[in-house]
Amino acid sequence: MTVNKTSSTKTLGSSAKAVKKGASVLVLGTIDSATITATQVIVQHKGDGGAAAAKAAGVIAFQRGTPSPTKTVGQIPSDYTEGEGTIVSGTTANKVTKAAQAVVPGGINNRVVKLSNGEYEVHNISVNWPHHVFVSKNFKVLGYE
Repeated sequence: MTVNKTSSTKTLGSSAKAVKKGASVLVLGTIDSATITATQVIVQHKGDGGAAAAKAAGVIAFQRGTPSPTKTVGQIPSDYTEGEGTIVSGTTANKVTKAAQAVVPGGINNRVVKLSNGEYEVHNISVNWPHHVFVSKNFKVLGYE
């Protein structure tokens, strides 16, 4: 993906000058096709883009034509219906995304949805599993599927 940095983009974990093309980072911002306009760039620990942590968490990398497993971990809201809720952005979406990436790293989250019960669903488009990560009002991961 292409990442556009603006004058208000914050870099955490290292200086902005230390971030080079190909560096492993978590980018929070607005997605438009294959470009992210970054609000925050967080340099990943150990520089592996979260690959080791993703493997440890059981994240299944995306492979075209491979069906996603139907398994869940933790608590999924009983009244959850995919596609329902309100898209959130800004600081709240960044906090929710950080929480989700801390537990199941290594993917691309293309939207954060606030559910009717006040919890959040993070939609992950770049891995076969988990596709949805559920986060509490207090930014703690509840479960994923």
